[in-house]
Amino acid sequence: MLPQERYKKLKEYLSVENPVLLDVIDKYKTLDEIAYKVGLIEDTQTYTENISWWPMISVLGTFSAGKSTFINEYIGQGIQQSGNQAVDDKFTVICYGNSDDVVTLPGLALDADPRFPFYNISEEVNKVDPGEGSRVNSYLQLKTLSSPKVKGKILIDSPGFDADSQRDAILKITSHIVEISDLVLIFFDARHPEPGAMRDTLKHLVGSTIKHRDATKVLYILNQIDTTAKQDNLEDVMGSWQRALSQEGLVSGDFYGIYSEKSAEQIEDEALKERLKSKKDADLAKILDRMEKVSIERAYRIVKALDDFAKDIKEEQLPLLKDELEKWRGKIVISDIVILALLAGAGVFAHLKYGIGDDLNVAIAGGVGALVVWLASHIKLSSFFAKRASAKYASTNEELSRAILKNTTFMRSLFGIGKRWYTKTISKIDTLIGESKETIQKLNDQFVSPSGAIKPERGE
Repeated sequence: MLPQERYKKLKEYLSVENPVLLDVIDKYKTLDEIAYKVGLIEDTQTYTENISWWPMISVLGTFSAGKSTFINEYIGQGIQQSGNQAVDDKFTVICYGNSDDVVTLPGLALDADPRFPFYNISEEVNKVDPGEGSRVNSYLQLKTLSSPKVKGKILIDSPGFDADSQRDAILKITSHIVEISDLVLIFFDARHPEPGAMRDTLKHLVGSTIKHRDATKVLYILNQIDTTAKQDNLEDVMGSWQRALSQEGLVSGDFYGIYSEKSAEQIEDEALKERLKSKKDADLAKILDRMEKVSIERAYRIVKALDDFAKDIKEEQLPLLKDELEKWRGKIVISDIVILALLAGAGVFAHLKYGIGDDLNVAIAGGVGALVVWLASHIKLSSFFAKRASAKYASTNEELSRAILKNTTFMRSLFGIGKRWYTKTISKIDTLIGESKETIQKLNDQFVSPSGAIKPERGE
C-alpha cells in the first residue's frame, strides 16, 4: 500500500472514530516529505506504518495463568481455548469482524496487511532467528468476530511464556507487542507461589517493560487468587510476587489480584469468600476501566509518536547526517588537493625533464588530460568515501545509511554542503513539533476544562 493510499484509508477510519485526529494525517504526510527529501525514507515508505492506529490491548503471561479465560469472559464468548495445560502456542490477534461466528485466519493475513501492527513482522523475525520468518503462520493467527467488546480496538492473546524455552522469534514478537500496545496486561498464576523459580521469565516480562518509556501502560495481574483461600494467605502470596518483581527493578506500578467466578474454587468461609470477592471486584473494575479507555490513550500516542519521530530526525539523524557529510566533503577536498598537487608536480617534472609543454597545443592537451584524470579521481573517491560512510551505519541505522548515499551528490562534492538545507529542514520540523502540541491541546479540550466552563452538547 503506497503512502497516499494509506493516508486516505486512515482518514476514512478517523473520520468515524476520532475526527480530532484527522489533521494529524496531514502532519504525518509533511513529516514523510521532509524525511524523504533528506533521504531517511523511500517514497514508498511512511511513518504512519510504524505505529498502530487502532487501540491495542495485549495480554501476556506465564503458562496457565488464565489469560485466555480472562479474554473469553471479557468478550463474552469462548473465542480462545483455555485449560491448565498450554493449549495455544500462537499469538492471537482478535479484532472486530462482520460474522457472528469466530473466523480464524493464518498469520500471513497479519504479516501482509499494513493495517495491522504485525505488518512485515516476518522480516523482523528473520533478523533474530534466520529462516523463522517464513514460518509466520506458526507464530501468529487472526481471529475476528462481531462483538462490541472488540469494536474499534485490537486484542492480543499470547502463548504461555517461559523465557527458558522460548525461541528468539517469540521473544522478538513479545518485545514488539510491548512496544506498540496501548495497554499491556501481564498475568501470573497465584497457584504457583514461588516466583523465584521463574527468574528468566520475570526478567523478560518485567525487566523489559519497566524500562519502557511508557511503563505506566503495563499492569501486573496475579490471577486465580481464589486458590489462596485454603491457607488464607492472599497477602503473603501477593507480597511474594511483588518482592520478586521488585528484584527485577519494579519499585512501583499497578499490581492487581483477580480470579474467575465461573471457575472459582468452593470457599466455605463466607467472610473469607467475601473478602476475596471484594478484592477481585475492585481490582477487576480498575483493569476493565483502563481497557475501556484505551482509545483515549491511543489518540495521545499517535500524536506523541509524530513528535518523537520529528525530534529523532531533528536531534539525532540530522546532526549525524550533517557531521558525516562534512567529513565526506573534507576528505574529498584533501584528496583533490593531493591529486592536483601530484598532477602539477608531474607536469612540472615533464616540462623540466622532457620539455613537454613548450608547444601550446601540447600544453593544452596536457592540461585537459590532467583535468580528466582529476575529475575521474574526484568522482571515484567521492563515491568511495560516501559508500564507506554509509556502510558504517548499515547495520545500526539504516535510515542514516540511506540518507548519506542520497546526499553525497556530485554537485555537493564540488561546491560543498552548505548550511541552508540544514537550517531550513530544522525550521520545518520545529513548525511540525509546534503543530503537534496544538493537536494535543485539541485532544485535551475533549476531556478537560480548566476554567470550569460547561461545554455545550453537540448540536446545541
